[in-house]
Amino acid sequence: MKHRKCVLFDLDGTLVDSLADLALSMNRVLAEQGLPAHPVQAYRYFVGNGITTLVQRALPAEARQQYLIEECSRKMRQEYALHWADTTRPYPGIAELLDALSAKNIEMAILSNKPDELTKKVVRTLLPGWDFAAVAGARETIPKKPDPSGALRIASLLHRDPEEFLYLGDTNTDMQTARAAGMFALGALWGFRTADELKEHGAQALLSEPLELCPFLGPTP
Repeated sequence: MKHRKCVLFDLDGTLVDSLADLALSMNRVLAEQGLPAHPVQAYRYFVGNGITTLVQRALPAEARQQYLIEECSRKMRQEYALHWADTTRPYPGIAELLDALSAKNIEMAILSNKPDELTKKVVRTLLPGWDFAAVAGARETIPKKPDPSGALRIASLLHRDPEEFLYLGDTNTDMQTARAAGMFALGALWGFRTADELKEHGAQALLSEPLELCPFLGPTP
């Protein structure tokens, strides 16, 4: 195995469990439009590709007109900005993993399809005890995942080759991003999607709990 000395994390469904806050925020937007809500667990398959895609997936097929997608996306951003921290917390074992990586001087970074400003706010608020070399969310100048541009940009900022990275994520989007960027794709089974989905889209290993990541690292610097 190549020596891998950096870890690039997805955020939602990987480091933090944000499913309920995303689901309940979107359900309030749907209710305001007189549209049916969804069970929280249905949102496991709605999230992962940004707010607009979440809205498209949550709207009934007959309601997916462009004006309504745009209106609901705007309202969802407003609603979620108020409620993103109601129940969202790091997953069990994440603090221990981040402590272990920090003790080994492993460089860590985060790449999310959540809007950039909110991504940084979540990390500052919920993961304040750890030093991340880069934290990046969705911005207009960089294509969203699964396009590898964001991951490659982080590798460049850290002056590292992509093959030096472990990429930990929980969806097909993450596995596709990792493989396209030339990073080692690890699937988080505690997140939003299934083992079958992760394997189908390129996961090179699956983790049942966060600390299982450590053996995939090379010798410490």
